[in-house]
Amino acid sequence: MHLRTRLEHYFGFSAHATNWRTEILAGLTTFITMAYIIFVNPSLLSKTGMPLAAITTATCLCAAFGSILMGSIANYPLALAPGMGLNAYFTYTVVLGMGVPWQTALGAVFLSGVIFLALTFTGIRQRLVAAIPHQLHAAVGGGIGLFIAFIGFRNAGIIVPSAATTVTLGNLRAPQTALAIFGLLLIAFLQVLRVRASMLIGVLTTMFLGILFHQVHWQPSTYDLTAIKATAFHLDILGALHVGAFEIIFVFLFVDLFDNIGTLVAVTQRAGLIAPDHTIPRLNRIFLADASSTILGSLAGTSTVTSYIESSAGVAAGGRTGVTAIVAGILFFLSLFIAPSSELSRPSPPRLHSSWSAASCLPASARSSGTIPKSESPPFSRSQRSLSPGPSPTASASDSPATHFSNSSPAAPAVRTGCSISWRPSFSFASSFSSANRPRLPELHSSFSLLPFLRKNRSKS
Repeated sequence: MHLRTRLEHYFGFSAHATNWRTEILAGLTTFITMAYIIFVNPSLLSKTGMPLAAITTATCLCAAFGSILMGSIANYPLALAPGMGLNAYFTYTVVLGMGVPWQTALGAVFLSGVIFLALTFTGIRQRLVAAIPHQLHAAVGGGIGLFIAFIGFRNAGIIVPSAATTVTLGNLRAPQTALAIFGLLLIAFLQVLRVRASMLIGVLTTMFLGILFHQVHWQPSTYDLTAIKATAFHLDILGALHVGAFEIIFVFLFVDLFDNIGTLVAVTQRAGLIAPDHTIPRLNRIFLADASSTILGSLAGTSTVTSYIESSAGVAAGGRTGVTAIVAGILFFLSLFIAPSSELSRPSPPRLHSSWSAASCLPASARSSGTIPKSESPPFSRSQRSLSPGPSPTASASDSPATHFSNSSPAAPAVRTGCSISWRPSFSFASSFSSANRPRLPELHSSFSLLPFLRKNRSKS
């Protein structure tokens, strides 16, 4: 029996009605949709003081190892990489917020991975999945899909924050927003035509158009693969065993546990890989690959590694076996030599006149050094709210006074979220105009000032 035939038999090509071309195309699609993590994860974790080049290498290495391991032993089209959300918790809450050294934080990630393995061998994780009613399998996928779509709309500028309705329609005529809408319509059109490579064609076409219209920029840079030595095996396990670190370990464990379960249920339901009795075959192998990848990630120098919901893009392209994950893993490995030498970026999407800053919550000394001393805490209070009278940032000296929140005011409100990110909204509204014949307020877009509209109304009256 030839090697190719053996591999097809091992991965079950006949049972899943697939072939090499479809699986390779699906793996490429999965990689394209989640390749952003190669740039986003290092940019987040580097704020802890970890070297950017080392994190980039660790990200590619762990994504390659986890995806190939998942495809090889579990035979599922699930790709793995350092998880979004957990890397933000690692950076802003654990290191910058609590003042925990990044070496100790990596030790907490390592211990959470060991606990993952223990829960897998004892069958506890499998029982948690079995406890989910099968009627919720499709609901989990739909919920995750809506959440990802919401993030995509926000990043594309299709929706923007609104103080009145939480979100509102953005400026659809902005170049990057129009480009994103074109990409969505192209993918939808190709899927109606049942083109299996619709996702890949749509992403690549949109990217090339972005380069053509100067919405995506190429920034060449160089680095050395040996830079990983700056983070590899620098974790502090003994420090993570301190009583105060149990909370951190629990969060890493809890979030990754249910994040993996949600992704697993959604992708397998979409791929039709759930057994007739509503169980997921080879579940212990899936969890084994996940836990092993998390342990390797902590040793290499990155946050928790988890399965990615973007794997559903590969499933939509026809991926049904572990070959899809292996192809994505191989591409992540090749990114070790390609991705660091080029970085794609785009202009920020339009937004309301507000500033989002995690660094603004920290002392000046911490902002300059990138770390925060253990004895200090972010200088803000949930009860810190005030109104400061003064002219609108957009008003001239002849304009009537307005009551407003101001970014520049020392007493500007700071609202704390789970990742120690502060929102300092800056908007203005007139404090006095006649209630009779009150004009209908214009729709709020990226400009939040109503003074020009009100001046025009007063001049008419």
